[in-house]
This record gives sequence, structure tokens and C-alpha cells, in this order.
Amino acid sequence: MSKIFNVGVIGAGRIGKIHIENLIHHIPGIKLKIISDININDELTQWVNQLGIPKLTDDATDIFKDPDINAVIIASSTDTHAKFIQKAAQAKKHIFCEKPLDTNVKRIKETIAITRKENVSLMIGFNRRFDKNFRRLYEVINSGQIGKPHIVKITSRDPAPPPIEYIKISGGIFIDMSIHDWDMARFLANSEVEEVYANGAVLINPDIGKAGDIDTAVAVLKFKNEALGIIDNSRQAVYGYDQRAEVFGSKGCVIADNRPSNTIEIYTNEHIRKDKIPYFFLERYRNSYINELIFFFDCLKKNIDPSPNGEDGLQSILIAKAAQKSYNDNRPVKISEIDQ
Repeated sequence: MSKIFNVGVIGAGRIGKIHIENLIHHIPGIKLKIISDININDELTQWVNQLGIPKLTDDATDIFKDPDINAVIIASSTDTHAKFIQKAAQAKKHIFCEKPLDTNVKRIKETIAITRKENVSLMIGFNRRFDKNFRRLYEVINSGQIGKPHIVKITSRDPAPPPIEYIKISGGIFIDMSIHDWDMARFLANSEVEEVYANGAVLINPDIGKAGDIDTAVAVLKFKNEALGIIDNSRQAVYGYDQRAEVFGSKGCVIADNRPSNTIEIYTNEHIRKDKIPYFFLERYRNSYINELIFFFDCLKKNIDPSPNGEDGLQSILIAKAAQKSYNDNRPVKISEIDQ
């Protein structure tokens, strides 16, 4: 395969712009040829022109029809992901798609089947796997230094809730927020989840409850390798973006803690103080977005399947739906109940 990739990007919102800038400034062997977005305005047009991208269009079909484009980055709204993956696959283009792949299990399976039929690569953007701290966590576990994993603990808390209008259409906390945590739990445990028991409450904003969601949640996971998982989520941590993980095993324990914004410590006669942790995901995971794209194109160059892939996207949605059902029914729910 050629080591030069002609790329089209679908979606130029917040995440799309991150990927676009990373492609241009950090990914070697890339020619970004077309950007597609349904909301084209003067500001976006000027930004695209400043970056030297040849074409901006409001029709993603322009990307699929371009014979020179061999890879597509999908960063559009969730409800378009499966449709665009299928069209890209049928146009014989390799695909990197933001999470989630979709929220409908049947549609996810159909989409994966199409990518396999067309023999194209599909990678899902679970960027936290490419964070240097969580990657090191995985390496330590995989090396056997802490023995067999017994307990996987993940804390994931946002600094502030999203707008209520977003919550109404997001699919709920178990899909729009916890989706990364389901993937990270599987990644660290090196095992599929067998059962979920989830509970939650509205402790931050009553309007979130009125919108049909919760803002605080805890889930207990049972893995097929007999390990257990504990995940806690909150939509508001007043001190910043709280991202921690710990894996306890038969021979020891490994922990990834929050990183402060800098290494400064202030010593006075009244206190010893550090600066706060990063405020949100753009600051905390900036490099992981670069690393995942480097990995994706490296896999294409070497003709190997990238990971996380479509199956990883499917498993995360199955866990999310099991968690929602567990919360609704107030009981443990097996993944097999969802994946029938």
C-alpha cells in the first residue's frame, strides 16, 4: 500500500477540528484533501483556507466519490456514524470513526459486516487507550507484574454538566459519558464484561432528572475472566476533570492518578499547594488524539487491523445498554440479555 494517504474528514465541529489540525501538523504521509460539514459559514471557510485544505463541501458524498481518497475520518454527529461508515466502506476507503459507532445494536452489527465484506479497516476513536498514563497502566498489567487482575477501578468525572438540550438527545449518561469507561475497563481487564449492575441518582441538577437522565452513577462489572470492575461517574467535579484508574491483582496494584496542570508546588507557613488538574478533556487528552491517528495510519501502512475496532465499539454499547437496563430494573443484567 502507498505510504501517502489522501484523506477526507466528515465533521468540522469541536472534535473534527482537533483531528484536522492533528492530521496537518502531526501525522506524516498525509494529504488532507476534502473537509465535509453540513454547517458551512464564513468562519469555517476562512479556517479551512488558512490551513490550505483544497476543498470544503457540505456533501459528504464528495469524499466517497473521490477515487484518490483512501481514508476517511468521521467526526460528525452520532446518528450519522453508521451511515457514513457503510458508505465509506462501499467506496473502498479505510475508516477512523469517533465513538460511539452507533447506539443501535443491529445497525452496529450490520455496519461491521459491511466493512468486513468490503475488506476495509475500521478503527473507533476510544482515544483514552492512547493516553500515555493509561497506556503504561495497560503495559504493566499485560506484562504480568501485578499478576492476575482482580479488581479494575475507574473514576471518570466531568467538571460541569452539558446543556440540558444535549442531555435530552444524548442517550443518557451510560452512553454519552460512560462509553469511554466501558472500553477502558475491557482494555485493562483484558476480558469481556459478562454482567453489569448499575445504580444512579440526580444529585447535581434536578433538570437533568426532568430530562430523563441521571448525573451521578456507579456500576459494578463482572468480567468473563472472573475479575470485578467498579466505575463511578459524575457530571460535575468542581475541582476539574477527574480521570483515574487502578487495577489490583494477585501480585500487586498499579494506579494512574490525575496529572496536575503543571509541576509547581507552593510552600508557605499556611499551606502546601499544587495547581488544579486540567479542566476538561481537550487539555487532559490532547496528545492521545494525536497518538490514536498515528497508530491508525501506521496500521494501514503495515496492512494490519487497527484496534479499537468495530467489535470494541459494539461491546461498549452492549455494556451501556445493560447498565441502563440494570438501572431501570434495579438488578444485575447479563450482556447476553442485550446481545440476543
